[in-house]
Amino acid sequence: MERKSFITSGIAALGIAFIAPLANSCKKDSDVTTTTSSSSTSSSSSSSSSSSSGSCSVTSSETAGPYPTITPSSYVRSNIVDGQTGVALTIKITICNTNNSCAALSGALVDIWHCTAVGYYSEYTDTPGGGYATVDYTASHFLRGRQTTDSNGLVTFTSIFPGWYSPRAPHIHVHIYNSSGTSLLITQIAFPTDICDTVYTSVSPYSTHGKQDTANTADSVFSDSLANELSTVTGSISAGYVLTHTIYVAA
Repeated sequence: MERKSFITSGIAALGIAFIAPLANSCKKDSDVTTTTSSSSTSSSSSSSSSSSSGSCSVTSSETAGPYPTITPSSYVRSNIVDGQTGVALTIKITICNTNNSCAALSGALVDIWHCTAVGYYSEYTDTPGGGYATVDYTASHFLRGRQTTDSNGLVTFTSIFPGWYSPRAPHIHVHIYNSSGTSLLITQIAFPTDICDTVYTSVSPYSTHGKQDTANTADSVFSDSLANELSTVTGSISAGYVLTHTIYVAA
């Protein structure tokens, strides 16, 4: 299925540097994170709804589609690059439990997946928006992985900086399960615009596509939920970037 028609139809389907201390990473009211300047199973449809418990709120639920990982339990790994070309990105996601005073949730299963530097997803025959040709990636599994949160609620993945495709802003998909495999939340992670602009105009193959054509604030997913889905990204093209983000679930 072509991605743009999927999004516009509204069909729901099931991202190496100094690490800041994690002890109190879940103890905050909301996950509003930015850099210098930035202008968002069970099946889950795109929504900005959230529920509060204690002093934090559940992160917005979003669609998993149209390209969720087909068998996520088969891709338990922290390095998800699989030979894809792009700027290095370390992804650090912390999971917190709103039903336990916003404490870190250990033992949770965290699946992530995102597109290549030029907008393709593995495991599907894909035609990303932006004029690229259709490519059959059904036998590939790049940029997909699963990790289990540690005692600090943290999972870490090694990947590349995602590209973009029309009509979406750059993003990473995340599906979180409890230790028994019950779905807790499907959500997405947004990127600061200034970082994206740097990557997309400075390095091939990103520069062949240029800047994203959809702002976070105009994105069909993030426009009503950016405050709790925007990540912090630090680093540089030469050294690689580190994305940090906290996601709140009701476990």
